[in-house]
Amino acid sequence: MSDASAAAVLDAFRAAGLTLATAESCTGGMIIAALTDVPGSSDVVDRGFVTYSNAAKTQMLGVPEALIAEHGAVSEPVARAMAEGALARSGADAAVAVTGVAGPGGTALKPEGLAHFACARAGRPTVALRRDFGPLGRARVRAESVAQALALLLGAV
Repeated sequence: MSDASAAAVLDAFRAAGLTLATAESCTGGMIIAALTDVPGSSDVVDRGFVTYSNAAKTQMLGVPEALIAEHGAVSEPVARAMAEGALARSGADAAVAVTGVAGPGGTALKPEGLAHFACARAGRPTVALRRDFGPLGRARVRAESVAQALALLLGAV
């Protein structure tokens, strides 16, 4: 993850007068940590939701249990619901979400390194993205996921 990327996101949001929130599963709070590591981030960062369990996704973000049951937690529909839930439950103008399989492990359909991202912004369609980072190892998949989420946020401005 890049301090420069986080700073660029914050600068872009600040210049546009926007705030942001995060909804994280496989990254466990690394996106919000990257953003809040930058001094002065409090004028842009509203909050971060770490929703590692399915129950947390439902309770904190309003992701329907039926959606998780039908598609699995690591899926585009759940990533979209996470981002939209974070947007609705925060005072932010935009929210980014990630859910994935950092590893080790995974399945044939949802292998290690698979991550789904979504970025929701008030008054705009939610953008979703699937990335297969491959079996890079847990730390690298999580770092790549943070970088991808920051890129999505930058694109949301």
